[in-house]
Amino acid sequence: MTLDVAVAALAAATLIAVAAFSPRVFIDGDTNWHVAAGRWILDHLTVPKVDPFSFTYAGRPWLAHEWLAEVLMALAYAAAGWSGVVLLVGAAAGLAYALVAAELRLWLGPLGQAVGLALSFACLYAFLYARPHVLALPLLVIWTRAMLRARREKGPPSLKLAPMMTLWANLHASFIFGFAVFGVFALEALIGAAGRRRALVGWGLFGALAAGFALLTPHGPAGFAFPFKVLSMAVLPNILEWRGASFAAPTLFEGALMTMLFLGLWRGVRVPPLRLLLLAGLIHMALQHVRQQAVLAVLAPLLLAEPFGRALAPARDGMRPGAWLTLRELRELLWRPAAAALALVIVCVVGLRLAWPVERRDNANVPVSALAHVPADIRRLPVFNEYAFGGYLIFSGVRPYIDGRADMYGDAFVREYLAVLVARQPDVDREFERWGIRWTILSPRDALVRLLDRTPGWRRLYADRWAVVQVLGPAPASVPSPKFASAPPPSTGRTSSSSH
Repeated sequence: MTLDVAVAALAAATLIAVAAFSPRVFIDGDTNWHVAAGRWILDHLTVPKVDPFSFTYAGRPWLAHEWLAEVLMALAYAAAGWSGVVLLVGAAAGLAYALVAAELRLWLGPLGQAVGLALSFACLYAFLYARPHVLALPLLVIWTRAMLRARREKGPPSLKLAPMMTLWANLHASFIFGFAVFGVFALEALIGAAGRRRALVGWGLFGALAAGFALLTPHGPAGFAFPFKVLSMAVLPNILEWRGASFAAPTLFEGALMTMLFLGLWRGVRVPPLRLLLLAGLIHMALQHVRQQAVLAVLAPLLLAEPFGRALAPARDGMRPGAWLTLRELRELLWRPAAAALALVIVCVVGLRLAWPVERRDNANVPVSALAHVPADIRRLPVFNEYAFGGYLIFSGVRPYIDGRADMYGDAFVREYLAVLVARQPDVDREFERWGIRWTILSPRDALVRLLDRTPGWRRLYADRWAVVQVLGPAPASVPSPKFASAPPPSTGRTSSSSH
């Protein structure tokens, strides 16, 4: 096994191991409702058109745009519990990483590949958790590599790639990025082509075919509009992963950006103008919304591999001989001891994860202990919950007030939720009366917790560092009905999960 092939294989094994054993994989509460949605789809053999989970939006339209990823997550959970889910995520991340390494191998030596993969990992690690976006990453890499290959071969992409859009559009809304990447390379081909009409027909046919396949979802054209609807929501800054990147303290993302900039300027890397515009757009998106750093993590190495390769070896005119493995060469490599050793590492990781199943532990988004202390009769009553807790409530069979599907609830409802969360008196009175709220499960930091502590008729049922459960008990005989004590509202609310 050559050293650069070993780098790619080791990268894939590393991602699988990190996903299998990193506590970050389950840091997001939305993982729970994704699995619950997948179970619902499998039970009913249909994709829901209306909300089957909350009590506030029950029966209202819901676009389950990630339904296929949710089914895969539910199947993994059915096969091996939460261990199955993390192994599914690890396999997807490892495959994406290996495909990125394969592109780097075309242009860079082992050291360059290692540096590129390390920078990619620095951006990706923070978003390596059990959500549908990870399952779509291999498709993003395959698609972009196909565009790069088409430009190297001075022709349009193979029409055989277009049907992949159906799979991608049913997995995750990131399929829209695929069309953005396609548009940049199609324009580049059109500008640089000797026969522009031929280029226009070839790339145009592929784009039209891909768009047609992307429409083959339960939602049709609404699937195309969905990402833009989410981006237009006014409440996005209240959701942590939709906030802008902060450089108040050093981060891996900042380090990766600075390293990329330093190396590029130092070695005089020249990137074709349209690809540079695409890269600049990806960086802008990653700075505007931190969740987009995962997209930058896999696309930047693909876009920069050739420019860096040419800068490091100016005499090179094309790919290194033998860089692209044939099936025969791949079979030969797999029989070598080093490849067998790496395969054994992966088998051991999977075996260890299955032998010691994942145990769900309390965190800022998953109140395991708190919900366990809520009696069944109280669980059936209307609840006002922390936004990030909604996914775990759904998974546990409790209908939440709100959960991570902010796109379904909309701006007005989320703003009303935030007003209650920060204990604005009129909003608390109105919403609690409107929905008949009888108990709450909130973060100890929420202002509403302190308000209810001072409110006659409300008492704490359970509290720990992650969550507080409060219930409405029988009012004293001298008090006809419980009233909420006024409290000055803090300036902002908080949510810690996302709609997708």
